[in-house]
Amino acid sequence: MRYMIAVLALLFAFPAQAQIVIAHRGASGERPEHTLAAYERAIDEGADFIEPDLVPTKDGVLVARHENEIGATTDVAAHREFARRRKTVTVDGGSITGWFTEDFTLAELRTLRAREIMPLVRPGNARFDGLYSIPTFAEIVALVKAKEAESGRRIGIYPELKHPAYFARLGIDNTPALMNALTAAGYTHAADPVFVQCFEVAPLVALRPHTHLRLIQLIAAHGGPPDQPGMTFAAMMTPAGLAEVARYADGIGVEATALIGADGKATSVIADAHAAGLQVHAWTLRRENRFLPAPLRIGTDPGAPGNFAAAWALLHAAGVDGVFTDNPGSVPGVRPGAVIHSH
Repeated sequence: MRYMIAVLALLFAFPAQAQIVIAHRGASGERPEHTLAAYERAIDEGADFIEPDLVPTKDGVLVARHENEIGATTDVAAHREFARRRKTVTVDGGSITGWFTEDFTLAELRTLRAREIMPLVRPGNARFDGLYSIPTFAEIVALVKAKEAESGRRIGIYPELKHPAYFARLGIDNTPALMNALTAAGYTHAADPVFVQCFEVAPLVALRPHTHLRLIQLIAAHGGPPDQPGMTFAAMMTPAGLAEVARYADGIGVEATALIGADGKATSVIADAHAAGLQVHAWTLRRENRFLPAPLRIGTDPGAPGNFAAAWALLHAAGVDGVFTDNPGSVPGVRPGAVIHSH
């Protein structure tokens, strides 16, 4: 009860628009993730940034998928012509079986269609299965430019470099392709609405001397950077660790459970990061009960909407600078161009 009373007080004590809203994989709570439809939905709902995760094709084109394994997010398994490409690889120390973007040309990927990754949780999204293709990064940038012309407001792009160390072992370096694309689109200054993020350390360190764009070190509540054996995310979140991150990054993207304790109060990470001169962006706020703390769930259906507004208020009160969310249209308050839903 004390938890809920505190949250309800926060709902009325803080304005809704202090943090930037980052559409996690687009409006992925309403459309299959990493599709142009999901990105456009997020923009129309007022998201400040859209977030494409980037992986390469066999012919070197950056496309948007959360993982390079595409069995869970496309209909590739239904394509007999690609059956023999199913294989098992090791990515970031884990064994994964499926189909991988680096084994497909862009033309081949164009024959596939996106599917909802969590159809049991989001059956409404599954209605769109088969309608959308896998977008290239160039197409995402073009969408952003078109929506800026339509809306008259700046729309940010927050790309993630996925698994650089894994791709490096295959002789693939995605960083130049990403940075060349951003430069060609006119993104070169720290003031431009771009953040480049990565869970690995080395790519960000390598980028720092060569770009003014803002860089974000991603941090999970557990584990450590895949390219830094022996380093832990817990150590990175200490004052000394954050000071080291600040040498090459402008901010951190942190799993929300490392920022908000079980009692609903902020941990020391946000204040320590701010003291080191780092922005703090929390991931990932979703509206379904299964993704919310127990006190914020409504009813017993894990796929039903919980108290999203209260979860937003907790992060707001903690002082984060931005929030990744699957549901930008559910953010409390009036946002430019937004269609706000109440849950």
